[in-house]
Amino acid sequence: MLLTSKALMVQGTTSDAGKSVLVAGLCRVLARRRIKVAPFKSQNMALNSAVTQDGGEIGRAQAVQAQAAGVEATVHMNPVLIKPNSDVGAQIIIQGKAYANMDATGFHDYKKTAMPYVLDSFSKLTKEFDAIMIEGAGSPAEINLRENDIANMGFAEAADVPVIIVADIDRGGVFAHLYGTLALLSQSEQDRVIGFVINRFRGDISLLESGLDWLEKKTGKPVIGVLPYIHGLNIEAEDAINASQTVSKNSKLNVAVPVLTRISNHTDFDALRLHPDIDFRYVGKGESIGSADLIILPGTKSVRDDLAYLREQGWDKELLRHLRFGGKVLGICGGFQMLGKSIHDPLGIEGIAGSSKGLGLLDVVTELQPEKQLTNMSGTFTLNDKTVPVKGYEIHAGQSTINSHQPLVFSGGAKDGAISEDNQVIGTYLHGILDSPEFITVLADWVNGESLSHFSIEEEKEQALDTIADAIENHLDLHQLWPDLRLKV
Repeated sequence: MLLTSKALMVQGTTSDAGKSVLVAGLCRVLARRRIKVAPFKSQNMALNSAVTQDGGEIGRAQAVQAQAAGVEATVHMNPVLIKPNSDVGAQIIIQGKAYANMDATGFHDYKKTAMPYVLDSFSKLTKEFDAIMIEGAGSPAEINLRENDIANMGFAEAADVPVIIVADIDRGGVFAHLYGTLALLSQSEQDRVIGFVINRFRGDISLLESGLDWLEKKTGKPVIGVLPYIHGLNIEAEDAINASQTVSKNSKLNVAVPVLTRISNHTDFDALRLHPDIDFRYVGKGESIGSADLIILPGTKSVRDDLAYLREQGWDKELLRHLRFGGKVLGICGGFQMLGKSIHDPLGIEGIAGSSKGLGLLDVVTELQPEKQLTNMSGTFTLNDKTVPVKGYEIHAGQSTINSHQPLVFSGGAKDGAISEDNQVIGTYLHGILDSPEFITVLADWVNGESLSHFSIEEEKEQALDTIADAIENHLDLHQLWPDLRLKV
């Protein structure tokens, strides 16, 4: 198949306009046509991240887009990742590796230094792939962020790529969003916009047509398509927590997850949140954990600060009460560290240098180190004499010393995590472990002896990606994007 343009950039009128999903869908559309396609997002701000095959860290959205494209994710698909660790500061990841902690002003100045890395990664992808689907960040019309921009039109101009702009009609004001965004661009930026996409439309399309005609006449840009509102689309969130869940009429397992201020990789819980046999809920600020079979402490970008926050909410006391009544607890990554005896940060890796007393539920001591651990792992998990294969990834700055307890995961001789002597508390560094249906089966048996029906989050993701691609095939004029898109003879 042939493409007129090797690269296409999707920018949005707002955050959550549908850029990530549209790029994922376009990757799947091209992959179906046996075009070797890769996703790319020059700058991403998210606490949901993934470990790539080349041992680096990127946003999970780009990992999902790589899955849609049917290719392995690499650090060059997201060369700049910003991971907030406070309200004003963040860790900056450059081409997969932690570079520095910066405040917003410092990063704004740093962007001109980051651009060569961005262009280098993009160049590497263009040499390896037949097509690149590029995702912007936020909106190109954010005037205060235009200087040294590497995420939207600044990148599009530097890389000389065409742009489409997507807007979410479900939020209202879609014509103002599209017209106003285009009007705030420079002439050269306007010239590279080849059209608009309207996302999440529900209703009678005939009622929208007069508005589409007005928009095309006013801007001189075509509306390439109107995508329908897709209900029940189960695809990983880029950053915001998705609190929706499958309501279980015959729940066999009740799971609660306290939401920490810097909760990271909450996509870990999608497999539980959507499981038809599980009642799953996030516990927010000021809320009580209440009754649950299993409480899970999630990962966090600021483990000591969030441990203090957990205590401020009184969740530590609820956790101990839960255990006294025979409940079970699982800690993942930062949550695993919290379950230990102490957490030391002598170099101030995640904030002010110092130490914090842990919850003391596992005989584990953690010290934060400058070098972050980024590892894809596979191995076996044994609990209650039942062993199942598992896989996942580790992203953490802490080095934990496990002084006793049975380790959880064995992988090539490596050990991960711990189980308490009373068999009520589990800790692991392995993100993604809950994606294994076999693991969830063993976990449920450990918690309350229940047997759950089969549910695969991977099958759900694949179905979601195909559903998005089908909608794009049916509702977007792909020949306006790629006039020469056709099968080779």
